[in-house]
Amino acid sequence: MQDPNPLPWGALDRFQAHFIVQVDPFIPDIQNFVAKTKLSTTGHFGSKTITKVEWNGSGSLAVKLNEDSQLNDLIAQQSIKDATIYVEPTDSAIRIRSKWDNHIAFGITKELFEIYDKIAGHIKSI
Repeated sequence: MQDPNPLPWGALDRFQAHFIVQVDPFIPDIQNFVAKTKLSTTGHFGSKTITKVEWNGSGSLAVKLNEDSQLNDLIAQQSIKDATIYVEPTDSAIRIRSKWDNHIAFGITKELFEIYDKIAGHIKSI
């Protein structure tokens, strides 16, 4: 008997853009560079809008990002998916990324690139 709902096999149609910021690999406290957006929203489902953006993180990067009201206003104008931003250290760099997308929705707008560029500037200033 064949399964009527088979699981997909092989590579899935998902993409993610990573923006990499080079930093000194000998930074003593690399956890200083971990941050994630926390979004306050109003509305439901498709009409959900962002009212406030905060950054969660234990280091000085999250503090700097929370102080940048212009950056947080830019993020609040994005969709919920695009406004969910993760900043995390890798072996020798800091990665800025968003959520996964399929091939139809995948892309980086000029506004989203500006947001990532501002975050990268804060990373470099620490």
